[in-house]
Amino acid sequence: MCVGLSARVVSIKDQTAVIEAGGAQRAVSAGVLEELEPGDYVMVHAGVAIAKITETDEEQTDEVMESLL
Repeated sequence: MCVGLSARVVSIKDQTAVIEAGGAQRAVSAGVLEELEPGDYVMVHAGVAIAKITETDEEQTDEVMESLL
C-alpha cells in the first residue's frame, strides 16, 4: 500500500513546489501537474506532487491520518 501526503502549495519555481504539511515545509517535484498555483492543495508521494485535491479532500486526509496515529 502506498500512502500519499496531502499538503498546501506555498510557492512554485520552475517545476519545483514548496509545500507545507503539518507545519513543516519541503520542496517537491511539481512537473507532472499543470496550472499549479500557491494556495492549491496537492497529494504528494515519494517527493512528487501527483494530483491536485480540494481543501475538503485535504482536511479529510488529515483526519484519517490523525486517527491512525
